[in-house]
Amino acid sequence: MSVSPSSATETTGVVWIYLIAALISLVGLADAIYLTVEHLSGESLRCTIISGCSEVLSSPYAHVGSVPLAAVGAAAYFMVFSLATLAAFRYAFVAAILKIAVAMMFLTTLWLLYLQAFVIHHFCQYCLLSGVVSTALTVAVRLTPRSIRS
Repeated sequence: MSVSPSSATETTGVVWIYLIAALISLVGLADAIYLTVEHLSGESLRCTIISGCSEVLSSPYAHVGSVPLAAVGAAAYFMVFSLATLAAFRYAFVAAILKIAVAMMFLTTLWLLYLQAFVIHHFCQYCLLSGVVSTALTVAVRLTPRSIRS
C-alpha cells in the first residue's frame, strides 16, 4: 500500500497536533495538581496577578462531595495526556474518545467561568489558566482533519 505525499504530510501534521495537545495537557495537569495540593493542605491560596483565588477555591463549587474539583481536573488532564499520546502513536480508536473528553472539559470550563463571573464574583488566576489550557486543547483537537479523526 503506497501513501501519497500529501497524505503522509497530513498524517505527520496530525501526529504533531496530538503531541502538542499532550504537552498542553501537562500544563493543565501541573496547575490542577498544585491546586489540589493547596486545597488538601488547607492553605489559603494567594493570587499574584489578580485577587479572588481564596474566594473561588473556598466556594461550595470548589469540590464535588469531598473531592476537590482540582483533583477531578487533574484526572481529566492526565486522561487527555494519555489519549493524546496514544493518538500521536496512531491508535486511531482513541481520537474519538479524546475529542469527547476535550469537549466535556471545554463545556465544564465555560460553566466554571460563568460561576466565577456571575455567582462567586471573583476570579482565580489558576482557574483561568486551566480555562486557557482547556481552550487550547479544544482548538488543537479541532485542528485534526476530519478524515483522520474517528
